Amino acid sequence: MIGLFLGEKDLPIKILKNIEKKKIKYFIIDLTKNNRFKKKENSYFINIGKFGEILKLIKSKKCKKVIFAGNVIKPKLSKLKLDLKGLYYIPRVVKAAKLGDAAILKVLIKILSENNINVIKLNTFNPELTLKKGIYTIIKPSNLDKKEIYKGIKTLKKLNSYNHTQAVIIRDNKVISLEKRKGTSAMIKSISKSKMKQGFLIKLPKVKQDLRVDLPTIGIDTFKDCNKAGIKGIVVKSNQNIILNKEESIRYANRNKLFLVAI
Repeated sequence: MIGLFLGEKDLPIKILKNIEKKKIKYFIIDLTKNNRFKKKENSYFINIGKFGEILKLIKSKKCKKVIFAGNVIKPKLSKLKLDLKGLYYIPRVVKAAKLGDAAILKVLIKILSENNINVIKLNTFNPELTLKKGIYTIIKPSNLDKKEIYKGIKTLKKLNSYNHTQAVIIRDNKVISLEKRKGTSAMIKSISKSKMKQGFLIKLPKVKQDLRVDLPTIGIDTFKDCNKAGIKGIVVKSNQNIILNKEESIRYANRNKLFLVAI
């Protein structure tokens, strides 16, 4: 029996479909805003502040392993409905919240670990969602491109591990944009468009990022945003970035002369 903490966007759907296909027994703790998985018989819509109820449910299912997948919209702590366990754990969550979303996830993992519940990698049952090292498109980065890409990678490595930035855009050998809280799509749309394809989107895990719960994700919409902005390539980390709609994304990249590289 596997417990699934599922949030927003497409990734939870992909993971759930594969788990059902493999006939793995599961139950869902629905962390979405609008009870997205309510039609599933084994789904439970529980306030994240009710740690006691969540832990009781996991133990009643005799579950020792859980997966976190999808965006969890951080609730306003002042509006959380807490049970007794929630009251006990919430000071740690509040302290972590000051450091960012990644810190909150680390605290949640630690709380589960203290209760003998293991959080496993979100791509455990979907290894096809990541890429092995290599170039996946007809267009390939030049030697000059590789030097600029290296600069972007160095920039990301220097960032604080609690920072929410997972992506940068490099153009003309300069970092022209860093991902902010609104995400990668908003960052791409905020830059000035180029009539000629130039520059790169580099999206990698943060330093010391917990890869069990927070793998950087791209998909067909990312490629479309890059194409509109005049960005000519996307760089991800092999075995550590999720790519949704992989085949469709690569076909789109080839048609529009973009490159995709996993380093």
